[in-house]
Amino acid sequence: MVDFHRFSLANGLRVLVHEDDTTPMAVLNILYDVGARDEEQDKTGFAHLFEHLMFGGSINIPSYDEPLQRVGGENNAFTSNDITNYYITLPAVNLETAFWLESDRMLSLAFSEKSLETQRNVVCEEFKQRYLNQPYGDVWLKLRPLAYKTHPYQWATIGQDLKQIEDAKMEDVKAFFKKHYNPQNAIMVVGGNVKTADVKALAEKWFEPIPGGEKYHRNLPKEPLQTAAQRESVHAEVPLNSIYMAFKMPARLHPEYQAYDLMADVLSQGQSSRLYNSLLKEQQLFSEIHAYITSSIDEGLFVIEGKLVQGVPVGTAEEAIWTELKRMAHQEVSDHELTKVKNKSESIMVFAEMSLLDKAMNLAYYELLGNAEDLNTEIDRYLSVTPQRILQAAKTTFVEEQCSTLYYLTAKDA
Repeated sequence: MVDFHRFSLANGLRVLVHEDDTTPMAVLNILYDVGARDEEQDKTGFAHLFEHLMFGGSINIPSYDEPLQRVGGENNAFTSNDITNYYITLPAVNLETAFWLESDRMLSLAFSEKSLETQRNVVCEEFKQRYLNQPYGDVWLKLRPLAYKTHPYQWATIGQDLKQIEDAKMEDVKAFFKKHYNPQNAIMVVGGNVKTADVKALAEKWFEPIPGGEKYHRNLPKEPLQTAAQRESVHAEVPLNSIYMAFKMPARLHPEYQAYDLMADVLSQGQSSRLYNSLLKEQQLFSEIHAYITSSIDEGLFVIEGKLVQGVPVGTAEEAIWTELKRMAHQEVSDHELTKVKNKSESIMVFAEMSLLDKAMNLAYYELLGNAEDLNTEIDRYLSVTPQRILQAAKTTFVEEQCSTLYYLTAKDA
């Protein structure tokens, strides 16, 4: 159970406070309701570029890291297709430093050509290292546009291609900041050895003077129902042939979301899971195999990916996956299987409640989804999933016409 207090500032900033006097530390977490899905088709990678730009200094604080290090603090951030999240951890007695730093860059990020050039180079380097020069690195650059045809989930957080980041203009960057990085589009969570009254005073001092900005209303194109199987083959210098199969699954707030999450666990959570047992241990077709979900806020993906044992034909491996998926769609999972994955989910959630930073991030995310209170009842939604609901999810989802399949093959199989 994560307790919290909630208040809003006059400019629209929502603030949640989690008091925990068992630690000398504090966390300040700011979630901005902007991700790669909010970018324009010809200007992708901006949300992620911004994550880097936000550390390039603000007008009154040219170096973001130095003052934080002096008070024993650490910071980081991440961007996804749905959100951008920044966080600071520091001794609670120095909490005001975090308020000073975060409010200044929300109010007045320093837009210098030098900072833009520096961060653009950093992101381009990351693009090359992580996505282009690594075995299987560009899988999501290929799988997303294969699975999504109209929704902006069709590009990865890093962007569609290097050129769009290289061509990012100062006026485009400023417009993106103005549109998304304002109090109305943010949720702040402060947790740790703090008192709500003190946090409120600090929030009013540092954040309330920031203009609220215009409220951004999302109006994204809806992905149509997929009615024809999508396929693509890629040949590259990789050690083993791989197969990736992606199926659309309901959005994060859909009542059946938890059934899909548990279904992925039944298929590949641990060495007694179905895919591991059948395809890796018994038939020895794969050297590794996984099933997982993207957990997207809009319609997401249910993905099966595996690396084949050398010499196994890709068609044989794909057929074996389909056999397991069809079994899932025709026969209820056993109570034993379901109980096992429910227990695992419960322990993961309980463990997340032990970390102050995880609690702050989760409160912000659930508040974005609609209500931070739902964090405390999420486990009940998992525990209430029945074998019938998983069967129905499998029947609806594992349809050949609705599958996007990417073969990632070694150069010698070209």
